[in-house]
Amino acid sequence: MDKSRDAKSSETSSFLKSQLRAALVEQRLNMPDRQARSALLQRVMRIWLVGRPDTVIGAYWPIKGEFDPLPALHRWKDDGELQGEPTRRRIGLPVMNKVHKTLTFHAWYPGCPMEEDAYDIPKPKDTELIVPTLLFVPCVGYTDGGYRLGYGGGFYDRTLAALEPRPFTVGLGFANGLLSGHEPEPHDVPLDAILNEDGVVWPIG
Repeated sequence: MDKSRDAKSSETSSFLKSQLRAALVEQRLNMPDRQARSALLQRVMRIWLVGRPDTVIGAYWPIKGEFDPLPALHRWKDDGELQGEPTRRRIGLPVMNKVHKTLTFHAWYPGCPMEEDAYDIPKPKDTELIVPTLLFVPCVGYTDGGYRLGYGGGFYDRTLAALEPRPFTVGLGFANGLLSGHEPEPHDVPLDAILNEDGVVWPIG
């Protein structure tokens, strides 16, 4: 009886999460001030990156109205080259493994050859495999405790569990994705930081 009740509770939770995801994506796609919010978050990202020791950063190709982190990262890369750093800065984009449902990161630069992956998301074509020490992760929604609501595929969870050492993880999302009263599940692992167009959401203080 208990198992049946637990299964039903899990199904209900999964359904409610899917409804929440759909509502948040719809809201994000219809933001009238997306350009202004994006410009603010680009600035927050650039300021946050100042002083970080990382030379290899993983990011993502934006879909479904997600914030685009690539302009800020391209500027970060250029800044490193202008400063004449001994180790050049590199940007990686995810390539999805449909069988294992994990991600690997391959070098990206503006104008590099791209192709669509198994989910029709652009990915670098035949570029070098790299291992990021800092990973920017897209958020459908998020909490001020560092917990992320993704699309439910578990790609990032499985990837982070397999990466050694684990990269520093930073969620990116717009302010209207902040969820109040959203309880994480026992298996959820918080991100190390979350940024939105208003600044640093997590850690607080």
